Amino acid sequence: MNPDQQPRFISLLTRDTMALILAGGRGSRLRQLTYWRAKPAVPFGGKFRIIDFPLSNCVNSGIRRIGVITQYKAHSLILHIQQGWGHLRGQFGEFVELLPAQQRVETTWYLGTADAVYQNLDILRNHDPSYVLVLAGDHIYKMDYGPMLAFHVDKEADMTIGCIEVPLDTARAFGVIGVNEHGRIHSFSEKPENPEPMPGKPDTALASMGIYIFNRDFLFEQLIKDADNNNSTHDFGHDVIPSVIDKYKVYAYSFLDPKTSRHAFWRDVGTVDAFWEANLELIGVTPELNLYDTEWPIWTHQEQLPPAKFVFDDDDRRGMAVDSMVSGGCIISGAVIKHSLLFSNVTVHSHSLVESSVILPDVNIGENCNIHCAVIDKGCILPDNMTIGVNREEDAARFHVSPNGIVLVTPEMLGQELHHVR
Repeated sequence: MNPDQQPRFISLLTRDTMALILAGGRGSRLRQLTYWRAKPAVPFGGKFRIIDFPLSNCVNSGIRRIGVITQYKAHSLILHIQQGWGHLRGQFGEFVELLPAQQRVETTWYLGTADAVYQNLDILRNHDPSYVLVLAGDHIYKMDYGPMLAFHVDKEADMTIGCIEVPLDTARAFGVIGVNEHGRIHSFSEKPENPEPMPGKPDTALASMGIYIFNRDFLFEQLIKDADNNNSTHDFGHDVIPSVIDKYKVYAYSFLDPKTSRHAFWRDVGTVDAFWEANLELIGVTPELNLYDTEWPIWTHQEQLPPAKFVFDDDDRRGMAVDSMVSGGCIISGAVIKHSLLFSNVTVHSHSLVESSVILPDVNIGENCNIHCAVIDKGCILPDNMTIGVNREEDAARFHVSPNGIVLVTPEMLGQELHHVR
């Protein structure tokens, strides 16, 4: 292919692609953070939601026909998409379309990832794309899907799976892919006990990112076949992929940083420890994930808020933040913030210290509080003199303490009922 034709070629491919973002999962490993919201709706990075990352990747890649498949406790996710993603122009064939579980096929909810797409086949047929891009809605990364589409077409593949290299000792948490020297997949194991290493890299495995490109007709054929299989769990990883790799052309596409051609940033923030760590990575001097990148912006609902404010400058009461990110609407009133990330509308009162913590929106921290290594959920009101993250036994009696000692605090743990069900 002539390199001068490559951008034009990719733009034609992305225009003829529809993306489906699987956003119906609970994400139970995030514990109480997903008690009232689906994992893709969990706040991340100071002002975003997790789902903003795959949505932004689609829009920035030129894929502007997007379906978001929802199921578990989707209200906040739906509200966020309505508020933040209504800027696409329907008259130009651009849209973000919500596809909630509606028992469209028989009387079942979505039974698995493959079934979730299967139950929306009539909608896919109506939009009539040439390619279908299936994405997980719960990972943090920046990726141009255009080159992956070009790779898919160049290989004349039936299906292409986006992959990332992971250390062999952590690969048990992923779908692990075996490939030949041409990148064609010959094996796929979902969360195996003994992951297969990559050729020539005995300490590394090739893991699925939950990103799949299908030729339209091939996808329809395989989903119908899977739906008719009573022994299937109707999941892409467990059922569909293993059933096609021997008979069809299924390739692995390695996700690399386009500037360095090395391992690219990708995070599964599926545990409290991973969520805390990925958020605090952002406050580094040169983080791997650059939120200040104007070439690949992350779009979201832009709430209209005043700038952050820091008040009092007395020797014993100084409002300040060091090595931190503080979002709009925050008031740091005679308190000290160190190595922390504060989301929107957080208030921290006098003589309090917040250190190495992630504070979600609308939190109010009282006077003389001492907060270390914590994740404080949206809407929490911490009373004066509260200490968190200092005594692990006391924390475990009141809150959730992760394996690495991160303390998760939610309103319910504080006796504050934000969600009334009776």
